[in-house]
Amino acid sequence: MLADRYGLTLTTSLPEARDAYVEGLDHILAATFGASEAFSASVAADPGFALGHVGLARARMYEGDMPGAKEAIASALSCASGLTKREQSHLAVFDLLFQGRVPEARVAVLEHSEKHPRDVLVAQICTNIFGLIGMSGEPGRESIQLAYTTKLFDALGEDWWIMSVHGQALCEVGRLDEAMAVMDRSLALNNANANASHFKAHTLYEQGFGEAGRTYLAEWISNYDTRSLLHGHLSWHRALWALEQEDETELWSIYDGAIAPNASYSLPINVLTDAAALLYRSEIAGFKVAPERWRNLSDYASRFFPNPGMSFADIHSALAHAMAGDGERLAFLTETQSGFAADLVRPVAQTWGAIARQDWTAALQHLTPVMADHARLGGSRAQRDLLELTYLNLLLRSGHAQEAHRTAIARRPIFSHSAPVSGFV
Repeated sequence: MLADRYGLTLTTSLPEARDAYVEGLDHILAATFGASEAFSASVAADPGFALGHVGLARARMYEGDMPGAKEAIASALSCASGLTKREQSHLAVFDLLFQGRVPEARVAVLEHSEKHPRDVLVAQICTNIFGLIGMSGEPGRESIQLAYTTKLFDALGEDWWIMSVHGQALCEVGRLDEAMAVMDRSLALNNANANASHFKAHTLYEQGFGEAGRTYLAEWISNYDTRSLLHGHLSWHRALWALEQEDETELWSIYDGAIAPNASYSLPINVLTDAAALLYRSEIAGFKVAPERWRNLSDYASRFFPNPGMSFADIHSALAHAMAGDGERLAFLTETQSGFAADLVRPVAQTWGAIARQDWTAALQHLTPVMADHARLGGSRAQRDLLELTYLNLLLRSGHAQEAHRTAIARRPIFSHSAPVSGFV
């Protein structure tokens, strides 16, 4: 039998099917464009190659093509005879995932990865910010993810993919020097790895190195296909640094060219959360946001996230609706309790509603209890700075300037001397 790049045997006898599969896998691990084409070539060479169809399903999922993804997983199931036990388990994990049985899929991933840590297409389901651990809504999820990537790192060693996602986990628990060292090693092995460039950007952000981060990403992204999974989100990082450095021209140029709903190739959750966070962080920094930007984003949120259930998306939908003045959509999110951190969505939605009414005291009352454990909502520390900076802004608006500065020192020291909030001096 042939084997993949990690030494795992594959049930195909055709080198061209194997080679295209390995290419597709690398595209997924590096978040580069071309995974669907590679996996399509793999199954075209060998229509009976079950794991080729699984890879195609995963690639289409990342493109937001869920009907195509389910079609591919059905094809994988139809040619499942003769697979090794590892491949049978691999297929079973993705079958659970595409059925939407998320808790069962997470357990299956952890069990499979314990036995087969080099089976990275399965392992990566529980890595990253939007993986099954990252979006679990559980207290302490960042430490749980670090424990998971540590095991994979021990098994894989000097592998550019695991170093990038392990570095992200280190960054999110504040081990920044270790994170940067691992990230640089990953990029030295494969500089095209967008996951590593992304998490390097996160680490630079957490270190407060805005100018260095802005310069680094501007250069790196110039060779990154705009259709790739992380192009919109990497652009968000660039726009945040432009905001912090008060470069309004570049801020809106990046937003309109790569982040706005009509410009981004990202998954809907990234489009919504990046756009909403950037628009509101711009407002509290003192920049004027055109009302039509909020209306367009509110319409986008209503189209792609009409029903509550994904808490991280829900709080950003609520923000878009509130700032667009759509009380009906906002009320629906406020009143509906559904999702992994639904108990936190309601007070955040109420916060946005109070802010839209310029009732700063009420907004502060709604948001304060959330600040104790907003990590449960999901997202990275950089993404949850939407809430941290909103909290500082509300303290300032409510006449508590000294408390705002004490809060920044205690909660987000990177903002203790300078925060992108109007009036924070």
